[in-house]
Amino acid sequence: MTSRNIRIGRLGEEAARRYLEGRGYRVLDRNWRSPAAEGPGELDLVLRDRRALVVCEVKTRTGAALAHPAEAVTPDKAARLRRLAVLWLREHPAARRSVRIDVVAVRLDPRAPHPLVAIEHLRAVA
Repeated sequence: MTSRNIRIGRLGEEAARRYLEGRGYRVLDRNWRSPAAEGPGELDLVLRDRRALVVCEVKTRTGAALAHPAEAVTPDKAARLRRLAVLWLREHPAARRSVRIDVVAVRLDPRAPHPLVAIEHLRAVA
């Protein structure tokens, strides 16, 4: 991944975090990486929404000509997120509760400093 893509991804994750916290979500973890022995993977955001544990995949794009960011969450990606949610819960047994997988699709202006153009929260996608 290029440094620009990493920077755009971080901007999108920060926009998603602020958006969700503004709606009452509480962040429990950010950029959690699975243990090496369990296979690679990362959860962008893990949050609490009332009684639910929410695993949130953040997809960020710049420019309107690109596909909708949520289209990047394929069935394989959704399965990986479910597997990672189980691993996260194994490390955090006190957080046991129902689990939901959400996607926050973030669109940023392609020109620096990449202001937020739109944000869309898709609940219970997988």
